[in-house]
Formats: sequence, structure tokens, C-alpha cells
Amino acid sequence: MSEITPKVLECLSLAKAYDQGSEKLDVLTNINFSISHSERVAIVGASGSGKTTLLQLLAGLDKPTSGSVTICGSDLAELSNNEKSTMRNRHLGFVYQFHHLLPEFSACENVAMPLLLRNDIIIKDARKQAETILDAVGLSSRFNHKPSALSGGERQRVAIARALVTRPDLVLMDEPTGNLDPHTADKIHSLMALLSQELTTSFIVVTHDMQLAGQMNRVYRLTDGILLDDNAALKTH
Repeated sequence: MSEITPKVLECLSLAKAYDQGSEKLDVLTNINFSISHSERVAIVGASGSGKTTLLQLLAGLDKPTSGSVTICGSDLAELSNNEKSTMRNRHLGFVYQFHHLLPEFSACENVAMPLLLRNDIIIKDARKQAETILDAVGLSSRFNHKPSALSGGERQRVAIARALVTRPDLVLMDEPTGNLDPHTADKIHSLMALLSQELTTSFIVVTHDMQLAGQMNRVYRLTDGILLDDNAALKTH
């Protein structure tokens, strides 16, 4: 039996810079960070501080200028594009700040899509799993509605369900509760807590919601491209 890596994700000396004419814009500098199984971590910071860029690097959706990201023992720099896609499908869930749902498909079909891409599950089973997770986020009456027939908050809940349906090792969330009312936001957090306990799923959540951040195991603040341990930030809210 293979040994389980103690870290779900680890990044070392991670940096991202963009060329702006003759000058270089440093967005992220020397990020060192890791998360273990079942941990829930919040990353806070001002708008434009690089939080979304960091999530994209952690998910392998963008390439760092320097440094490394390792997920479940695999260095992203050593994977081909196809291998990265397979890794994301098997190990990662991603909730974008904007839902990115496929408009021609129903809520249930959107949520089932990551399972169907695996080619090792029958449609009936994928739909059943999608309905179960949609029910968990309070959308049992919206299974067959297309995104155009859903409110902004409902679309966001569908996107969250899509990220959770594969029961991934790690879920990356970019402002997941920004369009949700407080009651629904609490339901989403309760679901996160349940998955972290029962399935050892880990969560990295970028958020401005300090109440949500306060319910995480750890809090970091991104300032001037540097990631700082900032549990003290919770004491001021």
C-alpha cells in the first residue's frame, strides 16, 4: 500500500511577476505555504493584492515566475497539460469568483460534468451524486433549471456543488460566499466542515468575509505580495 503524503498542497518560494514595458511588476513574492488533510485555511487581503493570482497558481491554471507547487505529492511543473487536467479532476475542486457555469446545461448537468469527464461512471450514478450535493447546498428544487433561470446566489451554489461533487482532496474557493445571504453562507460553511471531517477534504478560501475566515483553522493575510500568518486579524472583527 502506498504511503499517504502528509501534505495535500505545498508551495515553496513561489513568485509571480509581470513585465510592464521596461519594468517588472511583482505580484507575489517568496510564498511558502502548505496545507494538510482536513485543514480549512482562509486567505484575506485587500482587493488587487494577488489573492486570485495565488489561487490560480496553486491550481496549476497559471505558471509561476519561480518556485514550486506540489499537490498530493506531484510537482505541477513536472506534469504535462493533460496530466494537470487529470490531477485537477481527481484531486481538486475550484470555485471561481464568477460561477462559470455552462449556460446550455441544467444545474444538475453542470454539477455532474466533472464526474462524467472521468469516463468511468455511468450517467445515472453521476446524476444521483450531483442531486445529492445540490440538495446539500439547498437547491433540491432547481435540479433541472438552467443558469439563466437561477439567481446569482443560486448560480454560485451550483458552482460550489460542482467543486464538491467529486469529493476532492482540496477545494480552492475564490470569494465563495460573496453572493450568498448569511443563512446560505452558513450552510456552505457547515458543508465544508462536514467534508473536512468525514472525507479529509481540505479547503483554501480567499474571502473578504471575516466571519467566514474566523471559522477556518488558520488565517493568512496577503499584503504587498507577501503571505503572512494573520490569525490576529480575526481579533479585530
